[in-house]
Amino acid sequence: MNLLHINASARSTEPVTQSRTVEQLVIGKATSDGAGVKLTRVLTQPLQRRLDPFLMLDAFGSDQPDDYIAGFPDHPHRGFETVTYMIAGRMQHRDSAGHEGLLEPGGVQWMTAGRGVIHSEIPQQAEGVMEGFQLWLNLPARDKMTAPEYRDFTAADLPGFVTDAGVTVIVIAGESHSVTGAVTREATAPLYLDLHLPAGARFTQSLPVGHNAFVYVYRGAVNIAGTSVPVQRMAILANNAEADGVMIEATEAANVLLVAGQPLNEPIVQHGPFVMNTEQEIYQTLNDFREGHWG
Repeated sequence: MNLLHINASARSTEPVTQSRTVEQLVIGKATSDGAGVKLTRVLTQPLQRRLDPFLMLDAFGSDQPDDYIAGFPDHPHRGFETVTYMIAGRMQHRDSAGHEGLLEPGGVQWMTAGRGVIHSEIPQQAEGVMEGFQLWLNLPARDKMTAPEYRDFTAADLPGFVTDAGVTVIVIAGESHSVTGAVTREATAPLYLDLHLPAGARFTQSLPVGHNAFVYVYRGAVNIAGTSVPVQRMAILANNAEADGVMIEATEAANVLLVAGQPLNEPIVQHGPFVMNTEQEIYQTLNDFREGHWG
């Protein structure tokens, strides 16, 4: 990230009197999606209730073009939002609502599928590293049939800051240390931070007690409340009633995602790229798609 676009003044750590502990360490599952793109599914379907309102987290990263070059041709979504965060590489987005954008390193694509959208995500490079993440965020029942929306954010568009300890914080969604991110949502109140911690640095973030939260380490290693979290591990944070946030300490230079949100506590019925609240809504979605009643 271009440090010229980070707030110039360093910020002290956010007060946290007791950190959440690590409930579980999760190893992602190697899989492929789209036209054979190799990726790791970190947040899988069995964890959807536990990490409500988040439905999925995919991590992709390779310097082998055959692992990513075919990308994700046209495919449909309904009932949730996708948040794609690019670390390296370039991806072209096009969708049936007429949106188009180029996702470049450090950028974010935030798409609200709502009542239905067909889109494609195609790499715009023939060699080099392609790396990033896609997070699925559920929509409340009242918003599942809203009109599709799409927003692109370049690295320069994303708010951020540097703490006194030298931690670079990119605020994709929510609020951290009085800095409001690129996107906010009332129903799910998502927090999505990318943290770059020097070795030995500590970062604290307050979290509402009722919000579900996890940390994913994609470089280095960290310690959370006495639990070591190595690279390519997701730490599900316990919903400790007495904890008012999380303290993350880098045991070596580390890059981590910190994600939290307010659970919807609504039924989750997923059928592939469709996420609704009832089986009947899924049947209706499939029928709408087959008959072309879409968007």
